Amino acid sequence: MSISHAPPDSSKPDIPAISASKEAEGDAHGQASLDLTPIVPASSRRTRVPRWLRRTSGPLLLLGLWQLLSVTGALASNVLASPGRIAQVAGDLIGDGSLASAMGTSLQRVAFGLLLGAVVGTGLALVSGLFRIGEDLVDAPVQMLRTVPFVGLIPLFIIWFGIGEAPKVAIITLGVTFPLYLNVYAGIRGVDAQLIEAGESLGLSRWGLVRHVVLPGALPGALTGLRYSLGVAWLALVFAEQVNADSGIGFLMVQARDFLRTDVIVVCLIVYAFLGLLADFIVRSLERLLLQWRPTFTGR
Repeated sequence: MSISHAPPDSSKPDIPAISASKEAEGDAHGQASLDLTPIVPASSRRTRVPRWLRRTSGPLLLLGLWQLLSVTGALASNVLASPGRIAQVAGDLIGDGSLASAMGTSLQRVAFGLLLGAVVGTGLALVSGLFRIGEDLVDAPVQMLRTVPFVGLIPLFIIWFGIGEAPKVAIITLGVTFPLYLNVYAGIRGVDAQLIEAGESLGLSRWGLVRHVVLPGALPGALTGLRYSLGVAWLALVFAEQVNADSGIGFLMVQARDFLRTDVIVVCLIVYAFLGLLADFIVRSLERLLLQWRPTFTGR
């Protein structure tokens, strides 16, 4: 019996050779992947300018243009004082203590008006937003009063409260109430109904739903309303201090108007703007502290 040894079939692949070639290809692909250049967004390829420089460049350019127009005489001093003159007058007002005293009086009025307006506006929004019967009784009268300009009520406030501090605080309170009411009410009614159903399925009572679901959901709207209310409070203060005032920033403005002192008027306006910006910064910091759970888009 003879055994014949046939030559190996050349059509069958050589497994070790294929494995070696695959390993070589893998090494080549790995090397190619290491050589790839990552894609960089277009926004990241732009030249980075410090944000504080971008934010201050606009006001500084405007200030420089203002000074240039004043120096060349294109802007008369009786129309608008130059920045240098305004800085000098501000220094004088700070030096004699009149500006600090006026700021203290105005801040006190805004604080009282904001506190009363926040209590009234938030309380009405809670009654109207949490209860249907409250909405039926409260919302319509509030919407009617909201359309009445609070400046037009100044004569009535003077008749009702006299010419002391009460009408001034009442004007600020009225101006603060409506923005807070609208935003808190919208925040309460904007809470997702599925969250309410989930809370009920977990056995939360009505007060538990309000405390753990409704109020946290309405907090962003409430803080937005607070920012609007602060802006309206300073606007109302301007009108309030123009009526029978014997102190405050508005009183300084009235005196400056009588003597055609545009420099003092601009100083008072700058103080109003600075106080408003400071109040807005405080509320924004409060938002970042209380709304850490809410991811938001911060711009690119």
